[in-house]
Amino acid sequence: MQQQMTQPQAAGANLIPSKKAKAKYFKRAFPFYTMISLGLLYFLIFRYGPMFGLFIAFKDYSPFRGVWESEWIGLDHYVRLFTENDFMLLLKNTLILNVLDTVIAFPFPILIAILLNEVSNKYFKSTMQTILYAPHFLSWVVIVGITMLFFRAQDGGVNVLLDAMGFGRIELMTDPKYFRFVWLFHNIWQGAGWGAIIYLAAIAGIDPALYEAAKVDGASRLRQIWSITLPSLKNVILIMFILRLGSFIEVGFEHIFLLQNPLNLGVTDVFDTYVYRQGLVQGDFSYATAIGFFKSFVGLAMVVTANTIAKRFGEEGVY
Repeated sequence: MQQQMTQPQAAGANLIPSKKAKAKYFKRAFPFYTMISLGLLYFLIFRYGPMFGLFIAFKDYSPFRGVWESEWIGLDHYVRLFTENDFMLLLKNTLILNVLDTVIAFPFPILIAILLNEVSNKYFKSTMQTILYAPHFLSWVVIVGITMLFFRAQDGGVNVLLDAMGFGRIELMTDPKYFRFVWLFHNIWQGAGWGAIIYLAAIAGIDPALYEAAKVDGASRLRQIWSITLPSLKNVILIMFILRLGSFIEVGFEHIFLLQNPLNLGVTDVFDTYVYRQGLVQGDFSYATAIGFFKSFVGLAMVVTANTIAKRFGEEGVY
């Protein structure tokens, strides 16, 4: 009986790696751990480290007194934010831009991925992918600069051409009614091609046998896209949508700031530009931090809510 009991124990002991095996494994995996550590250091230094500064959102922070010596004022900054005369304007402009981006710009990468997948000519497909990906590597300074160069009121190339044709000049950069169109067009042009990479990767993982069976049943290409491609992309689309909600209250400071001027301030002033004015221009660091914390809290709440709803409907969700 004792011999029978010790046999499983001996078998289990053989499964435990020796020190030599552990050292050999660590030596082989060391380059990978090094690469992972760089990513971890990035998040620790630039993501988690700055969270220490959130304390000043609840203090009357003064650089001369420091974080700990500054007076604790609780939720006063948030009361100030919600009672500001500009709060409703900031909220309105931010929500309008985010709704436009979610409803119109979000589906574009999906559409581009499906269209590229339908291209059979490899040379044409790779050329189109390069053309569509290229704008992603341009900074907003370059993109806005090109737009201003072409649409300057006096000597912009497009306005000169329109004036010569008798259509009149377009005040694209100063007229508030054009701002949202320009902002949305820039977002689609710069990000849609690059965003399509994720969906192309998901499409590449679809079993080709499904398309072959659909062809045998007489399904057209459009029907195959509707019945096979889109349902296979459902989980990826849902995850990307939930992640998109995490930045729903943010629209990106640099792009807005470059397009902003005194003539269109009524439609371009959002929380991101307001934080810049309050924090860097006026030096009210505590108030600016409180606004940033409010934005992060709203984004987190939307992600958790959307993920919970997705789970209740039987979808995978983000976590």
